Amino acid sequence: MNDRHACPQRHDDREEIARLLPAPADWDLPRAQHLRHKDLLMRHIDRDQAETATPEPSTAPVRRARPLLRPALVASAAALALAAAGTTGAVLSGNGGHDAAAQHAATDMRPAAALLHRISDAVADHGTLTVRDDQFAYTREKVRGADLTSGKAVVGPLEDYESWVSQKPGPLHTLGLVRADGETMPINAELGDTKGTPAGLGRPTYHWLASLPTDPDKLLAYLYAKTPAAEGRERDQAVFEQIGSLLGGLTPPRTAAALYQAAAKIPGVDRSSRVRDAIGRPGLGIVRDDTRYGVRTEWVFDAKDYSFLGSRSYLTKDASYGKAGTLLSSTAELAHAVVDKAGVRPAAEDRTGTA
Repeated sequence: MNDRHACPQRHDDREEIARLLPAPADWDLPRAQHLRHKDLLMRHIDRDQAETATPEPSTAPVRRARPLLRPALVASAAALALAAAGTTGAVLSGNGGHDAAAQHAATDMRPAAALLHRISDAVADHGTLTVRDDQFAYTREKVRGADLTSGKAVVGPLEDYESWVSQKPGPLHTLGLVRADGETMPINAELGDTKGTPAGLGRPTYHWLASLPTDPDKLLAYLYAKTPAAEGRERDQAVFEQIGSLLGGLTPPRTAAALYQAAAKIPGVDRSSRVRDAIGRPGLGIVRDDTRYGVRTEWVFDAKDYSFLGSRSYLTKDASYGKAGTLLSSTAELAHAVVDKAGVRPAAEDRTGTA
């Protein structure tokens, strides 16, 4: 799972590379990608601290980011850690993505599958939107997350978050705008990406989402093949969280329906009646535990109309950076719309098109 015992210099080399890199931009990736990279980095930190008896203190200065902008620092470090481990590509170990997805397609998820199929049926009834390439997908949320700068998870306050993501197919260097507690700044392409970011898993535009397979088995095979792998991480959890990163925004109804049906085929997915989003709204839960790292990820849905309310992740067992139950991230979806200009709120916010 980890070859640092065979090559102890590898960890030191990674730290040296990190010190040589320029300081990261204030905001490098869309929030959904930050949360995924943040989770990956936390797992690398946990493993590194467990395997290194006497780690040498870093001489590099720690860059203090603004409260809600902390994920920018985390995402850059996560990308470096994954690159050093050779895990940022979509190459799978063992069976290929198609074989793995075929195996999972036969899995009976029982209660979770029944709920996910009801959610799928509900979103399939939503109307298809008309979205132009020159428009922006607007999202308004409440978010809360943990900062790991000190090596311990420090849970921050609940904060306002708005984003305007360009729908151009790209590749783009400026992906849109984000407004965090009243402060507005550009969303830039991933650090080191000189060619820009095209539409895809890292920047899911409405038209790109519409191009995905709507057959659940084919869509699941695609996600297993394309979701970035991480050393030692449960592959099923990575795909589950990849689907989660596509929820809560403007999604074509047929694609949204297929995503939920695909999620029902992932082993370990369960349902829960005791879930709440970031602002405390209770709902129906679709959950999955990464037992290897002791992290639970929850999706929260409205009990009446099955709309996506938000998500939450937290520790299920003690780790070096926090006790069991420590919150890692949570969101509450408040509004989604299509607008003509970045930075301008829609005239009437609604949740049309929410997956």
